[in-house]
Amino acid sequence: MEERPETELISIPATPRVSTPEIQTPSGQRSPRPASKEAKSSAWTPTSFISPRFLSPIGTPMKRVLVNMKGYLEEVGHLTKLNPQDAWLPITESRNGNAHYAAFHNLNAGVGFQALVLPVAFSFLGWSWGTLSLTIAYCWQLYTLWILVQLHEAVPGKRYNRYVELAQAAFGERLGVWLALFPTVYLSAGTATALILIGGETMKLFFQIVCGPLCSSNPLTTVEWYLVFTSLCIVLSQLPNLNSIAGLSLVGAVTAITYSTMVWVLSVSQTRPPTISYEPISLPSSAATFFSVMNALGIIAFAFRGHNLVLEIQATMPSTFKHPAHVPMWRGAKVAYFFIALCLFPIAIGGFWAYGNLMPSGGMLSALYAFHSHDIPRGLLALAFLLVVFNCLSSFQIYSMPAFDSFEAGYTSRTNRPCSIWVRSGFRVFYGFVSFFIGVALPFLSSLAGLLGGLTLPVTFAYPCFMWVLIKRPTKYSFNWYFHWILGWLGVAFSLAFSIGGIWSIVENGLKLKFFKPN
Repeated sequence: MEERPETELISIPATPRVSTPEIQTPSGQRSPRPASKEAKSSAWTPTSFISPRFLSPIGTPMKRVLVNMKGYLEEVGHLTKLNPQDAWLPITESRNGNAHYAAFHNLNAGVGFQALVLPVAFSFLGWSWGTLSLTIAYCWQLYTLWILVQLHEAVPGKRYNRYVELAQAAFGERLGVWLALFPTVYLSAGTATALILIGGETMKLFFQIVCGPLCSSNPLTTVEWYLVFTSLCIVLSQLPNLNSIAGLSLVGAVTAITYSTMVWVLSVSQTRPPTISYEPISLPSSAATFFSVMNALGIIAFAFRGHNLVLEIQATMPSTFKHPAHVPMWRGAKVAYFFIALCLFPIAIGGFWAYGNLMPSGGMLSALYAFHSHDIPRGLLALAFLLVVFNCLSSFQIYSMPAFDSFEAGYTSRTNRPCSIWVRSGFRVFYGFVSFFIGVALPFLSSLAGLLGGLTLPVTFAYPCFMWVLIKRPTKYSFNWYFHWILGWLGVAFSLAFSIGGIWSIVENGLKLKFFKPN
């Protein structure tokens, strides 16, 4: 028998993994990061000096220890400290995410009902300023998205799993909470409530289209449709963590792309109204014109509203020194925002071309129903409305996940144990019905796109620029330093102006706006 070389007879123990305490969550999952396969790389690492040439004169026991240490350091990377509580919370309970999940989640969060009101903004801005504003906003938010992805592990040994945590690291413990908590909670809860209103209204219209003249004499009221939609949201919200809703996010992404394309294609293919005009809507005073323009810009800002979920999505991914989480996260985000651009720009431009300044305040679905409900086959119209319902159900889950995470974080920090299935379900039922009651009490919330965009604009356009300067600390008075400070303060100024424009729009219209105005 041929003798093997001595080096082949040495069995090297497997590289140890870092894991959180072996405590199962209600979903039976844990948050330890799975060991990734070693990839060939020529990049220098802190363990590069542990090479075969260096190990050759060393005895076998010492060689074994050093090889194991090399693998351990390469897997753990910068020795990220794991918080045991993260294994119990919905956002960080499962760390098996990947680039595909990131694309699904970002698409689901980035495309939705807010895209349908973009032509309303164009009716006040006109072709040139509308297209220019939308393009600048898209590029600006894509850059700040990249900043957030890079800052997720900006400090060695620390992962900022939530937007508020990064704000606290940049602005300080107290100031960070004050600056980031309100807009992120307002954006998540306000969006969830608006989704209930829009989903319920769309279900009602879908029923009317499908049922037609055969509808019963006692149909459900609008509030009852809100309740039906809320109940469906609560059932789907029982999925335990952010990774577990990846399938729902895929459904939300596909339906958003489909109905966005259907809406603008159907609108463009129909005959335009005879009195159409592309001149910006004229108002009686210059002050009214200024505030309406600010409100329109706020609508555009609200179209890019997913940045409060970027860090949370990235937190669901494993991260090591050799394979940091920002690589698959940015890969998935680029794919997602390519499709987001394919949805937003055709809706804004095609919708304005089809309806001009006759665009109803409710947006594309309102215009399609008002102008072409008798020209378009009922089946196509019903399919478009059904896809909107599916998208709203999916979007509700991802926008509500930070709220679920906050509820469970408060519970686990007090009790020092994970939430049981019943406690977790109770939190989600409570949140769903609170959102429902807010929507019933404030039924005009779905029309506040300008105000929502203004109040939450810093989360997307301003705070990331300030965080970059305060955490990365570029050379003072350098171009990098000036660029981020100027960009951040411009975002704050726009936020104030857009918020004032949104408030003026509400007062001017007497709080009588509706997202849908069917005839």
